[in-house]
Amino acid sequence: MKWTDAQRIAEALYDNNPDLDPKTVRFTDLHRWICELDGFDDDPQKSNETILEAILLKWLEEYE
Repeated sequence: MKWTDAQRIAEALYDNNPDLDPKTVRFTDLHRWICELDGFDDDPQKSNETILEAILLKWLEEYE
């Protein structure tokens, strides 16, 4: 997975944390959790607030 795979990342985050409300997640934690996902193989330095926000919104859709 790459940073551009927002939907796949969001689904993986939801699968790993089905009871966690994404609205309570800090971007620092989100970044770390994404980098720790199985299959994630992108440069950790290539993320930014816009990318993290897009992933968080997709995760919120999965959660709701």
